[in-house]
Amino acid sequence: MAPPRGRPRLALVIGSGGVKCAAAVGMWKVLQREGIRPDLVVGCSGGSLYAAAMALGMDALEAERHSFRMWHGLFSRVHYRSLLRSVLPRRLGFSERIGLVDDRGIATVLRELYGEARFTDTRIPLHIAATDLHSGERVGLTSGAVFDAVRASIAMPLLLRPWPVGDRLLIDGGVSDPLPISLAIREGADVIVAMGFETPAMERMDSLLGVARQALSTTTNHLLQSTYAFYSAVHHAEIVPIMPEFDTPIGVGDTHLLPSIMEHGERATLEVLPYLRRLDLVEEAP
Repeated sequence: MAPPRGRPRLALVIGSGGVKCAAAVGMWKVLQREGIRPDLVVGCSGGSLYAAAMALGMDALEAERHSFRMWHGLFSRVHYRSLLRSVLPRRLGFSERIGLVDDRGIATVLRELYGEARFTDTRIPLHIAATDLHSGERVGLTSGAVFDAVRASIAMPLLLRPWPVGDRLLIDGGVSDPLPISLAIREGADVIVAMGFETPAMERMDSLLGVARQALSTTTNHLLQSTYAFYSAVHHAEIVPIMPEFDTPIGVGDTHLLPSIMEHGERATLEVLPYLRRLDLVEEAP
């Protein structure tokens, strides 16, 4: 899909960040009000939920309503078979397709959102980032069922089971690239609006899981910063970062913070809006 003559080709990239990715709703509200329509949407991990919805034609208000249904209680049910296999691998047999969260509720929500939609049904070209569990390779998904692509991209290690797509077993896209700007560059975008999420450090860690979360967050933050720095330095495209700042860590169960998260996304987008206006991205009415 080519942009109108004379207008830069715009890509919107939404990175990984769990429930913080709901900030994309606030960003989407601002872009809609301004008449700024992307020519390409890229999503990774939690960001893939919103990227897919946008690509299929959902507006910001719909996305806001669905967010409360989408996140509420999704990670509260334990997948006991996986838990037992992780504790007693010799007796019950260990499987690499382990996931400690019962994902049946997640499958139901994704079916409600996307139904049987395929990439060919999108109104805006869509790219979803995932990671090959065996090779560690970054994988860009652009065909097949939208449900499968998003389910693979959100497969957080240990929590959600890896998801098969074709002959690959895929996990969370944020493992290999928390902000897949490279996919937008590969598709020839002139301007890339990239929403990424850093996680504030925990002041106190009172469990083994807390230590693991702190280590993972630190690694992801450094990878995110390196991604911005590298692609800004090589100047393949105009990259406009949008990074909502949160004072404290936000977990996947903090759905009561959704309104605040969306407001953070809207405010962060308004801060860069004057610059976006200068880039002449508004799509003129026919």
